[in-house]
Amino acid sequence: MPKARQTPAEQLASGLQGMGIELPAAAQQTLLAYAALLDKWNRAFNLTALRDPEKAVSHHLLDSLAILPHLLGDTLLDVGSGGGLPGIPLAIARPGLAVTLLDSNSKKTAFLRQAAIELGLANVSVHCGRIEDFRPAQAFAAIVSRAFAELADFVRPTRALLAADGGWLAMKGLIPHEEIARLPQGVVVSSVTPLTVPGVDGERHLLLLKDTGATRPEGV
Repeated sequence: MPKARQTPAEQLASGLQGMGIELPAAAQQTLLAYAALLDKWNRAFNLTALRDPEKAVSHHLLDSLAILPHLLGDTLLDVGSGGGLPGIPLAIARPGLAVTLLDSNSKKTAFLRQAAIELGLANVSVHCGRIEDFRPAQAFAAIVSRAFAELADFVRPTRALLAADGGWLAMKGLIPHEEIARLPQGVVVSSVTPLTVPGVDGERHLLLLKDTGATRPEGV
């Protein structure tokens, strides 16, 4: 007999177990509610390129949560957040983490605000605008993105937003050696961590980037 297909709840629970991540049942339910909300809005607003709801748990939730053990500090900026990935799953998993979601697309940020309200995420704030125009009150311990194709384009406009002891978390497939070679002076790769995400084929890596301060913007 063919193996019975897992429900999204079973897929999430087994995936988390496979990654060694423990989350309470309430958090898992909130994650599934977020995935359903994302699927609903995606039909009208093109929030993500993934159209297959059966892959939402693996490619959205688990892929985002794979970096949970590697978070720095208690403040996180998700740049080019789009549909809220990885920021919203991380905010659900870590209620003590203050997550700021930034995107220049007003339709996407409208969804992000609605999702934060419906899911009761008091630790999430949303900013609509260009990263170059963003002036937060405090710098961030960690800045993350799944959206930037080029590491240098991720680092340059966010450099002034990173706390002195903070780091960039760049989610990649293969290790991007050529992109690493094009990083701005003073930005170094602190570590490269292979990520295993249940249900996601192909290589996944998390790059932790640090600013040595060699060309840090004046006054930051």
